[in-house]
Amino acid sequence: MAGYTPGAGLGGIQAVLGSVRLGAVDGTGTAWGLSKLDGWDSADVRTQYTDRQSDHGAWAGRAYLQARVLTAAGTIAAPDQATLEACLDSLQVAASLDDTLLTVYETVPKQVTVRRSGRILIDRATDRLASYSVLLTAADPRKYDVTAQAQSSPLPSTTGGITLPLTLPLTITATTSSGSFVLVNAGTTATRPVLTITGPVTTPTILAQAPDGTVTALAYSDTLQAGDVLVIDCAAHTVTLNGSTSRRRYLSGSWPEIAAGSQLSFSWFASSYDPAAQLAGTCRSAWL
Repeated sequence: MAGYTPGAGLGGIQAVLGSVRLGAVDGTGTAWGLSKLDGWDSADVRTQYTDRQSDHGAWAGRAYLQARVLTAAGTIAAPDQATLEACLDSLQVAASLDDTLLTVYETVPKQVTVRRSGRILIDRATDRLASYSVLLTAADPRKYDVTAQAQSSPLPSTTGGITLPLTLPLTITATTSSGSFVLVNAGTTATRPVLTITGPVTTPTILAQAPDGTVTALAYSDTLQAGDVLVIDCAAHTVTLNGSTSRRRYLSGSWPEIAAGSQLSFSWFASSYDPAAQLAGTCRSAWL
């Protein structure tokens, strides 16, 4: 939450759901207790086992995390009845049916995108005190760093540079733009970047190199005009031009993924050089 400084809390875990602070005292003097956050520790796992014929055991399929189901529960202690009722209304709004950020302030603050997935249970003990329980589901079970990394680079180029054949050779140093940058994942599970190409550029190709030297490539077979912006979301597997038009059919190759505790070095090239062309990459470290 913008402007939120964790620390003025109630001694336990602190979180922000939408615009509501949990585990802290808000600006009205209301104490939002957060006594449990079930499901934050781990998401459930889905896999398939096929019984072995004429043998013990089963063949194990690949395991995946299911959507993360969370229950946030606690108490609300307000200074008066009107404030309590306003807080209950704000909780109804914060636990939205649409995508909403839930940020949990651990040593490294992390966030998930959630939606309400059940009734909001309210038990009003007095006119100033109530307990609540909210059921939420994060379709993507990974926890992401609240701070996104962002890097960018123009196309690679070399300008200048010459050695004159004098008695004492005179060298004018060239200026080189590598056309590359590095994105790092400090988390415990793989994360996927968002890559953005700004034109003008013709048939660009993006290379992603892992520390072991493995390289994957994404090639875009069309042309971007000056001012065109192409967004390649490697998690959603979408390619969008200027915020609205799908260009997925023009992209081929392998979607890059940054392994846990590792990094990828991104570089790119195109059919022709234009100094205005830019490649940008963003990512968030991810945890299980």
